[in-house]
Amino acid sequence: MKRVFVAVVLAISIVGSVSVASVSAGSSDVTTTTETVLVEVAPVPIKSGTGRRIVYANRQQRVWVINKDNEVIRTFPVLGMLGQPGKGTFEVFSKSPTSYSPEFAGVTFRFMTRFAIGRNGGNIGFHEIPIRNSKPMQTVDELGAFKGSGCLRSSTQDALFIYQWATIGTKVVVVP
Repeated sequence: MKRVFVAVVLAISIVGSVSVASVSAGSSDVTTTTETVLVEVAPVPIKSGTGRRIVYANRQQRVWVINKDNEVIRTFPVLGMLGQPGKGTFEVFSKSPTSYSPEFAGVTFRFMTRFAIGRNGGNIGFHEIPIRNSKPMQTVDELGAFKGSGCLRSSTQDALFIYQWATIGTKVVVVP
């Protein structure tokens, strides 16, 4: 009896699963076995600390959320500004369910989690893609690009996750 093995890789965001199914060819018996293995496509940057933290790699425009056991529990692309904030270790110092831009009239956003002060003295944090005149300023497809003005813009789901997961004092490590 000839066996055909089929490997299916399902990419889910940046963490995916690998499923393997086996099927008996030329017979009515079908045997299916599935094994799920998490695959980390974007590894955490080296020298980004240990323990419970958020890591932001500026050049990659990517964030990793890491639990106390040094396991990545979420990773996602963001939209920020090249070199902003600078490299270093910061702490979340305030959070707001809604906020606005003091620099750009009519710009609002939700789930602001602040952790640094920018070059011009403004707060830098994680938040959802801003809204201006009732329209999103970017699309989710643009995440991963340098189109921000300092903060780290993300999907609503990722901004909400950071907002709920991070507490005041949570470590944020910024690497180039």
